[in-house]
Parts: sequence; structure tokens; C-alpha cells
Amino acid sequence: MNPNPAACRILIAEDDTELNQQMVTLIRDAGYQTGSCLDGEAVLEEVARESYQLILLDLMLPKLDGLSVLRLLRKSSEIPVIVVTARGAEEERITGLRHGADDYIAKPFNPVELLLRVEALLRRAQPAFAPKRESLEIDQLNLRLSDLQAAVGERKLDLTAIQFNLLWELATNRGEVLSKAYLSREVLNRPLGAYDRSLDMHLSRVRRKLSQAGWRGERLQTVRGKGYCLK
Repeated sequence: MNPNPAACRILIAEDDTELNQQMVTLIRDAGYQTGSCLDGEAVLEEVARESYQLILLDLMLPKLDGLSVLRLLRKSSEIPVIVVTARGAEEERITGLRHGADDYIAKPFNPVELLLRVEALLRRAQPAFAPKRESLEIDQLNLRLSDLQAAVGERKLDLTAIQFNLLWELATNRGEVLSKAYLSREVLNRPLGAYDRSLDMHLSRVRRKLSQAGWRGERLQTVRGKGYCLK
């Protein structure tokens, strides 16, 4: 179920006044409510004053930089955050993800991509928008959340809890690329480390077990630089 934009308030934190206004217009035109800030201190004040469902956070903010804002936010809030970085600033993106960001987008960005990332993150983050499912079936692959059971037809899969949860997240968001940062927090219960390859290892094992059971494991795809997807 897609989120209802009118029920969502999004905070744009960008110090370039022209870009800030462009982002506000883009988000408002998509039906969301918006707020905007031009510096890091204002972000913290605004979040304390108003309820927001998502923050678009530029990392290069005056007064208090984006990473400092993110660290302070994460002490008391799990509000979804998409960090906005300069294209090619890979180290900044990794640092942002390690400090609790849920996703990132590089400037200059494609407006359609930004809106899709916003919608996807809101859909995953808001229980009201995505009621909890207990089971699902995809082409004879059956998953049951209550006891972490997976089977292809009548053939049960021997999955660890982590492997099941990884498959469950990808299956319930089928067709959508889930970032490693999101999956690390949801499946491994920890921030993504800069050199952490745990998810790659778990995905490889799930893919192999699916293939051994006669299901096309290659449908679990790695999207370079973005994350994973179940086609």
C-alpha cells in the first residue's frame, strides 16, 4: 500500500536557498506537506516543534553540519532520513549511512528518482502505510513469518533467522531496490559498516538454497551501488 502524501510532512534541510525552494516545490507538488531549514541548528529546532515523517538532509549545512544533526537525531528519534550529498562523495555517503541515515541521493539528482525514494522509504517506515503481513507466496515460494518457515512447493528451505528475514524483506518489497543501509538495520540490527560484507554473504547463501530447491535464485539481484532486489 502506498503512503497517503497528504498525511506525510517532509522536512527539507538544504542551505542553497534556490535548491531548497525547488525541493519544497517538488515535494509539495507531489502532495506532501513540507517544512524547510537552511542550517543544522534550525533542523533540530524544527523537529522538536513539528512532527515529520521524513527528512531530506544535506550534509554540508552551516552552523551544524548534517552528520552532527544526524548523530543528535538518532539519540532520540528514528525518523527516516535521506542524506543529500555531492555526486562522487562516496565517503560522505558511507559515513552518513553508518550514523543512521536510511538512504542517500547525490546532487544533482533526478526529481523522479527523489520522489520514488521518498515514497519507498515512507512505505517501509510507516506501519500505517504498510500493514504487517504474516505470509506470502511468489511463484511457489511460500514464506510464513510466524515461525520463519520458507518452502518451495512442498520442499522446505533450511534458512537461518537472518536469512529468512533478509528474504522476507526483499519479498515483501518485491521489485524495489532496498539499500544495504536499510537491510543492515532491519535484518542485522546494526548500522552498516564501511567494509561490512555480511549481507552479501547471507544473500549468496539464500540464493544458493533457493536454487537447490528448484526456485530461480538469480531473481535475488545485487544492484551495484544501490542494494538488493527480488525480481
